[in-house]
Amino acid sequence: MIVIGVSSGTSADGIDVAAARIDLEDGGAVVRLTPLGFGTTPYSASLREAVRAALPPAATTMEAVCRLDTRIGQEFAAAALRGIEEFAGGRADLVASHGQTLYHWADGATVHGTLQLGQPAWIAEATGLPVVSDLRAADVAAGGQGAPLASTLDLLMLGGRAEPTAALNLGGIANVTVVREGLPPRAFDTGPANALIDAAARLVTGGRADLDADGAIARTGRPDPVLLEHLLAEPYYRFPVPRTTGLELFGPGYLEAALRDTSRARDGGRPSDGDLLATLVELTAVTVADALEPFGVTEVLASGGGTRNPVLMERLAARLAPARLDSSERIGLDGDAKEAYLFALIGFLSWHGLAGSVPDCTGARRAPVAGRLTPGTAPLRLPAPSPVPPRRLYVEAPGG
Repeated sequence: MIVIGVSSGTSADGIDVAAARIDLEDGGAVVRLTPLGFGTTPYSASLREAVRAALPPAATTMEAVCRLDTRIGQEFAAAALRGIEEFAGGRADLVASHGQTLYHWADGATVHGTLQLGQPAWIAEATGLPVVSDLRAADVAAGGQGAPLASTLDLLMLGGRAEPTAALNLGGIANVTVVREGLPPRAFDTGPANALIDAAARLVTGGRADLDADGAIARTGRPDPVLLEHLLAEPYYRFPVPRTTGLELFGPGYLEAALRDTSRARDGGRPSDGDLLATLVELTAVTVADALEPFGVTEVLASGGGTRNPVLMERLAARLAPARLDSSERIGLDGDAKEAYLFALIGFLSWHGLAGSVPDCTGARRAPVAGRLTPGTAPLRLPAPSPVPPRRLYVEAPGG
C-alpha cells in the first residue's frame, strides 16, 4: 500500500506529510517501508494563532473546539492532497492522520483521556481515500498512556540489537524508547524538549521568534543554577514509567511561574536572555540523561526538531557520555520525518488488523488496534487481518 501520514506536533507550527510504500513480507513477520517523500505545510497564520490560543492552560468554548476541529481537518486535507500529488504520483491507498493534540488528560502518572482535533471527514472527502485517525484513544481505553506511540516503530527498527539502545525524539516533549536484549522494552516521556525553550524564545524576543534558531541565544549564556535547581525539583521526573506529559504541564505558564518563584534570588529580575535559554537547554539534557541512566544504554539515536539545535545536541552528548549520540538518519529514517512515517505505519497496521501500540511501553492491559476509520468515496473493503504481528521493520531507499 501507499500510505500518507499527516501530523502536527505540540509546537503547532505546521502539518508534516510523509508518503510511504509499505509492504508485509515473510507471512507478515516483516514490514518493509520505502519513504517516497516528506514535507511540512505551515498552518495558516489565523489557524496557528487559534490553535495556540486554545492550548492549555487557556480556557476555550465548544464553539472554538468545533471551529478548530473543522479548520484543522480542512488544512490537513489540503496538505494530504498535496502530498499525494507531490510524493506519490497522484495515487495512494490510505491516509493516517494523527491530527493536532489539544489536550492530554494526565493526572499524575495516570492518563484518563486524550484529544486530537482535525475532522477526518474533510480528509476523506478531499482525497477520496479512507482515513485512519484518533490513533491514541484505544490505548488509553485499554489502560495505557496513549504514548509514546513512537515505540511501535522504534521496537521494529531496533529490536535484536545486542547492546542496550535508545531512540530519542526531541519534539515539544522528549520521549525515549529503550530496547534491551532479553528484557522488556520501555518507553516514556522524559519531560520538555523544545516546549520550554520555544516559550523562552518567544518571551525574550517579545513574540518575534518562536524558537532559538541554531541555539544562537543559548550559546551566549550559561545555565542559571537557581532556576535549574528549581526546575529539576519538578515531581514529574520521579514518576514511575511509563509516564507521559504535555503542554498541560510544561506550557508557557510553567516557565512564567518558575521565573516568578525564583525572582527573589536575583532581586526580582530574571536571568539574562542567554542564561535563560542555556538553562532550559541544560534542563532537557539533564532530564533525558537522568531518565536513560538506569538502563545503561550505549547508543542514543535522536530525531525531531530538537536535533537542529546544535547547543542542545552538544549538551546531550556531554550528559549522555559514554553513550554515543547519533541521528536516526544513520538507520535510514529522516529525523524530521520520523513521526509522520510513524503514523503512516500505524495506519497501515490498523488497516491489517494489527496493534498500533506496545503494552510494555504504554502501560496498556492489551495491544489494541489503533484508531477509527472514515471511509473514502469508494466502498470500504478491508483485507483479511494479518495472521501474525510483525517483528522487524526495514527502511528501504526508493528503487532500492
